[in-house]
Order: sequence, then structure tokens, then C-alpha cells
Amino acid sequence: MFAVIKTGGKQYRVATEDKFTIERIAGEAGDLVTFNEVLMVGSSIGAPFVEGASVAAEIVEQTRGKKVISFKKRRRQNSKRTRGHRQDLTMIRVTEILTDGKAPSGKTKAAKAPKQETADTAVESAETPMFTTPAGAADKLTKIKGIGPVAEKQLNAQGITTFAQIAGFTDDEIAKIDAAMPFSAAQITEWREQAKALAAE
Repeated sequence: MFAVIKTGGKQYRVATEDKFTIERIAGEAGDLVTFNEVLMVGSSIGAPFVEGASVAAEIVEQTRGKKVISFKKRRRQNSKRTRGHRQDLTMIRVTEILTDGKAPSGKTKAAKAPKQETADTAVESAETPMFTTPAGAADKLTKIKGIGPVAEKQLNAQGITTFAQIAGFTDDEIAKIDAAMPFSAAQITEWREQAKALAAE
């Protein structure tokens, strides 16, 4: 038997033991969740949802998608911008397809998407900084073209506060930032060149 569920604004055709990724939902690996927005079960079609139907699943892991690079350039304006993004995803394994209001055999909790994080809350909830914040006053990183107030906060939260730090980034450190933050390696390399000039002033 198969079912069609709706989650994260998308529809998925699922069967028992199917394993796939969906838009991030709250929970940790091993947690059981229930999807109550079931559009179809076998030959039964909902209007819009099938009454009494649900799909139980286990969270396998919280993961992230591949990095997508967005590049924008304005002709004859000496303006270009590169941004990187990695979508938060959750891998799940379907354990049961239920009908007629039956309860899952395992203990589950209703699946729900986490609160949308703003750039500020993402900075506040960041884990241990990647770099040690240097002593002394912080530089105004927004002087580097391509770093705005939000990006400056994100960098500061990771211990990056001075032009000298950015100017001294190694290729390995740039790759590390590229993997963990929403900035591309090309973008960070460009910042490094600008920071060298600013640090020398």
C-alpha cells in the first residue's frame, strides 16, 4: 500500500520502509513523527485529506542539501554579488501507513516544521565559534564590499572580527568557512584580497 503525504509545501508518494529527505522538521535522529496531512491512501483520495489516515515515520538524521551558488552582476555598474545556500533537510524512514484513525504502534509526535530562523537568531544559536576572537577592537567588516550588517554579525559570531584575520585566511580555512557558512569560497577569497588592503592602511 502507498500513500501521498504533504509536508514542507511538497507532496511525496511513500510506502512502508521508504527512506528519503524532506524539508527540515523538528526532532532528533531516532524520533518518531506522524504526518497527518495524507492526500491519498491506495485508491482513496482525500478532499483534501483522507479522513483518519496518517503516516508514521522515523527520523534517520538531520542533514543539509548541496550548496547552491547564486551570482548576480549588474552590467556597467561595477556591482556583483555571490551568495551560497544549503537547504536544511531531514532524512526519514516510513514505518507505517495508517487508516481509520488507527494509532501508530510506536510512540510518535506530530511532525512540524521548526520556527523560521532569521539571520540574527541563526547567529545567536550558533555553536562554538570556528575561530578565536583576537584581542583588541573589532574592525568594521562592512567596509569590505560584499559584507553587509547581517554577514558581519555572522562572521563575528564565528570569531572573525578583524581585517587582519580575513587577510590571513588560508585556502583550507576558506574551504572550512565555505562548508559551514552561507558564503562561497570565491566570495571569501575576494574578501581576503580586499582585507589585505584594508589591514595595511
